[in-house]
Amino acid sequence: MSRPDQSWDSTLSLLTRARAGDEVAMNDLFARYLPALQRWARGRLPTKFRDLADTSDVVQEALAQTFKKIGGFEHRGEGAFHAYLRQAVMNRIRDEIRRADRRPVFVELEESRPYDGLSPFEAAIGTEVVEQYEAALQRLTEEERELIVARIELGLTYAELASTLDRPSPDAARMAVGRALVRLAEEMHGPASSSD
Repeated sequence: MSRPDQSWDSTLSLLTRARAGDEVAMNDLFARYLPALQRWARGRLPTKFRDLADTSDVVQEALAQTFKKIGGFEHRGEGAFHAYLRQAVMNRIRDEIRRADRRPVFVELEESRPYDGLSPFEAAIGTEVVEQYEAALQRLTEEERELIVARIELGLTYAELASTLDRPSPDAARMAVGRALVRLAEEMHGPASSSD
């Protein structure tokens, strides 16, 4: 259980103590980031795979694995650890999709690779647009969200999308993603975005 004064400890302080083997600091970090990451990850695991692995389980497993290797994390400024954990969760979701699709090739993530700053997704659209994107994404249908997350955030190919989301062909998946992206753009730039 975390200490009552955990909110007073900075992330950097907790990270320093956790890397030194302090279990209380590790538990405080886990408790601090778990709820936010569960909210962020909700809906990113396609419906087809939610029976195989509940999103909250995926987040907990990703955090547990990441915290085992916390000594390798290099803190590079405010928000870096949260972005690092989000990337770990995204990698775990990708693994779940690949495993459920019974892909013959197992892809192992590099454990020693240091965090390089912004995630590719954040760098591509800019950090100030991320919140606008997240809000617009929530206004789409579940099918549109799945298509966008699978293609843009998870980087699945159109062939993988066709298989994963039960589309008849890669071209059908490409067209569906295109329509979903048009809807996303409308939500991000339309009248609905000014009321948020």
